[in-house]
Amino acid sequence: MDAEARGADDSGAGTAGGGTGAAGGEARGGRSAQLKHTGLRPGWTTGACATAATTAAYTALLTGDFPDPVSITLPKGQTPAFALAVEELTPQGASAGVVKDAGDDPDVTHGALVRSTVRRLPPGSGVVFRAGPGVGTVTLPGLPLDVGEPAVNPVPRRLMREHVERVAAEHGAAGDVEITVSVDHGEEIARSTWNGRLGILGGLSILGTTGVVVPYSCSAWIDSIRRGVDVARAAGLTHVAGCTGSTSERTVVAEYGLPDIALLDMGDFAGAVLKYVRRHPVDRLTVCGGFAKLSKLAAGHLDLHSARSQVDKPFLAGLARTGGADEELASRIATANTGLEALRLCEAAGVPLGDLVAARARDEALSVLRGAPVAVDVICVDRAGAVVGRSVRPSVNGPT
Repeated sequence: MDAEARGADDSGAGTAGGGTGAAGGEARGGRSAQLKHTGLRPGWTTGACATAATTAAYTALLTGDFPDPVSITLPKGQTPAFALAVEELTPQGASAGVVKDAGDDPDVTHGALVRSTVRRLPPGSGVVFRAGPGVGTVTLPGLPLDVGEPAVNPVPRRLMREHVERVAAEHGAAGDVEITVSVDHGEEIARSTWNGRLGILGGLSILGTTGVVVPYSCSAWIDSIRRGVDVARAAGLTHVAGCTGSTSERTVVAEYGLPDIALLDMGDFAGAVLKYVRRHPVDRLTVCGGFAKLSKLAAGHLDLHSARSQVDKPFLAGLARTGGADEELASRIATANTGLEALRLCEAAGVPLGDLVAARARDEALSVLRGAPVAVDVICVDRAGAVVGRSVRPSVNGPT
């Protein structure tokens, strides 16, 4: 599977936090410290590559010259520069391409050539996206894009729009353009992803919420989680949060005002967090993540990676029944395309599936903790970071 497509809540390098360790020296914690601790090199998402290619192509369309390298600004403020692999300027438009570097992540799109072709549109048209060769089209509901749309996810679209606006403002243009994103051999590469099962046909998705690919190594990342717990405890913190990615991290910070040093980049390793906290307790643990990922925890999976666990829609249908869903709704949930579609069906019917998933996930977490004196609460978020489910008020695990 494409490493970027692990779930709705894409991971990315955050800002480093700090604290003072028990030994008297400065100990760094937080998600960036975890990444540094793994010794693995991060890379760039297909969305970042498409944004760079679009920026270069539109600049050339307006000026006749391709900036090479081309710099872009990512959501967390990083300003990477990308070398152009291809460039072409014609009377019809401009095209540029960037080779994706996934860093040390075992990403099937590493080395893929991501292209963007930009053409002028009539005034007032805005920015229109098209799927070129190797980029898929959405054919089923349940994704954050409408059926029929090119599989260019919302954050990459926003980034490309922002950079088009910036270039347009610099050169006095209107910014009304058509952007066609393509990936060389993308349809072939997509056979190694879950796109076909999700109804994304014809190629890859253009993904990324931070622009950064966090390298994936089970042993290195689990070790970094343990180090994060140790640093937080040494700094005297009593409340830590295991987050599946940057979106859920922002939600936890907004909810509780936690410092960076309290944030554990859990990623897919829910079991690693719970087992280590069982042996090295803190007063309170918040688990926050995308609804689909946490539905896997609710179903008893401790490894949330899509290669090793899938969203169990019949399980969600059973939960929904406990929340008042009738058999017709339960049947639709059981055959939904994605967890997000199941959630939206329940929201429309007034069935609190998000809360039910959060509560069951908390039960599973407490089971793994085996009586350790840790209060647990679970928060489920959607792709935008909105809270869609909460467990009951946290209480200390053990006899009540």
